[in-house]
Amino acid sequence: MFFSIIIAFFSLIGLLVLHEFGHFILAKKFGIKVEEFGIGYPPRLIGKKIGETIYSLNLIPFGAFVRIHGEEGGLEDYQSFVGKPMKQRVLIVLGGVISFWVIAAILLSVVFSLGVPLPVEDTATQIAQPKVQIAQVVKDSPAEMAGLQPFDIIRELKSQDEYLKSDKVEDIVNFVNKHQGGEVTLTLQRWEEFLEVTLVPRVSPPLGEGAMGVALVRTALRSFPWYEAPFRGIAATGELTWATLQGLAGMFGHLVKEKEVPAGVSLMGPLGIFDFLRHAFQLGVSYFLYFVALISIFLAIFNLFPIPALDGGKLLFLGIEAARKKPVSPKIEQNITAFFFILLIGLMIFVTVKFDIPRVF
Repeated sequence: MFFSIIIAFFSLIGLLVLHEFGHFILAKKFGIKVEEFGIGYPPRLIGKKIGETIYSLNLIPFGAFVRIHGEEGGLEDYQSFVGKPMKQRVLIVLGGVISFWVIAAILLSVVFSLGVPLPVEDTATQIAQPKVQIAQVVKDSPAEMAGLQPFDIIRELKSQDEYLKSDKVEDIVNFVNKHQGGEVTLTLQRWEEFLEVTLVPRVSPPLGEGAMGVALVRTALRSFPWYEAPFRGIAATGELTWATLQGLAGMFGHLVKEKEVPAGVSLMGPLGIFDFLRHAFQLGVSYFLYFVALISIFLAIFNLFPIPALDGGKLLFLGIEAARKKPVSPKIEQNITAFFFILLIGLMIFVTVKFDIPRVF
């Protein structure tokens, strides 16, 4: 367990460090002075100046930063951020976001080479580690009331007179339908834990929900040759990006319309993400790398939101500058950015306290 905690921690920190490295490398390429590249946030523990840049290790270990000369305005010499053409500044801001997608593509390429969990048909043979997993839990269904969760693996089912152990969706559906109105005990694998839950499948479930109220999928590990894996990884990065965008659009649409988070959507802060990765590591390297890649894609999209204090917010200010033919006042930009930074920190704390802590502890 301790090892999985360490791996999860350094994986998250690594993502954020590589994100900042994307900004750093492009700033250097365009001849901009980088004053500091820091791992963690101040106060500084140690630092060493190499060339014109201080490389530092800081006390607060949740992230990294790059301090670029003139990024906050007021300095327009040839080595400053604001002294460079608009195209170069946009590319520097996008460098961090692009690094998230590059990381995801590399990780997914490794996953496709090692073996990736993919949906497979019940009739599929010669596959590795087949299993039936819960893909979705319907609100107010017997499954939700019994505590079933997405990603749970169904290992066994029991009733008073029958027992089933199968890795096929059809077998499980038939067993549940056969025992509608009676008690069924499921043995579930949730990450590294095994649980037994009892529920009563509905006799007349709503259309499309099923007797338990779950969507099931059969998955198995499938690997690809080393020369094919990178193309699979790049394609999967695009597909997961599109799926994430669709999911976010659906969630925000439901939030605006219904004034509540959609059923089945779980908000997660830093602690929740960390715990999720810790559990994923215990499922195996392929699962762990897949989820790290998924988090990297989400961070790329989130960073493009036009919110000051994120890369998307910086792009917004650059867009305003391009439209006005002059930059926003550095003081105004700094104040707006600081306000939204505090707002984001507050939201992160709220999600951690409201959702992460009850879920983890």
